[in-house]
Amino acid sequence: MSKKITYEAGPIDEVKVVADFLPPPEELAFRVETVKVTIALSKASVEFFKHEADKHHTSYQKMIRRLLDEYALHHSAT
Repeated sequence: MSKKITYEAGPIDEVKVVADFLPPPEELAFRVETVKVTIALSKASVEFFKHEADKHHTSYQKMIRRLLDEYALHHSAT
C-alpha cells in the first residue's frame, strides 16, 4: 500500500453488453420434494456422517440424503 492509485476520467473505447447469465432467485432456492422414512443405520455410519457434517458445517441428514440421491441417479441412468 505504498503507492496510491489515481483514477482519471477518460474516453471509454468499447462498451459491451453482457447477457444476463445468472439464474433467477426461484431457481437458486428450490426445494426437492422429500418423503419421511424411518431407517435403522449402523452406529458407525451415523457417527461418520455426523463427524463429516460438523467439519463441513452442514446437517448429517443432508449428507446422507445427497449420497442416496447420487446413488439412485447413477444407477437409474445405466
